[in-house]
Amino acid sequence: MTKATSTRTARRGRILSEIQWTEEEKAKRQAEGQEFHRRCQVIFNRVKPEYIETHYGWYMVVEPDSGDYFIDGDEEIVMQMARQKHPGTVPLFLFRINETGVSGTV
Repeated sequence: MTKATSTRTARRGRILSEIQWTEEEKAKRQAEGQEFHRRCQVIFNRVKPEYIETHYGWYMVVEPDSGDYFIDGDEEIVMQMARQKHPGTVPLFLFRINETGVSGTV
């Protein structure tokens, strides 16, 4: 008996490192990211004092266009809450309710 083999090759997508961005496009994307973070940070800083005592260590997701924010002790759940209220909104920013707002370690 002979073994049947497939000659079909798997389709491969482009990975981000293969995309060639111009320096202007890189600078534009970086500036947009910084502006988005600044807008989210303003909302976080405004409401943080209200929750830092009672919800320390919890997660907060901010949607800056509406000013909405969502709080939960579980990172996955808080992201689901935000996506449910704002479907199709890609830029959401995750904070941790603490002194710095940082949600992870490097």
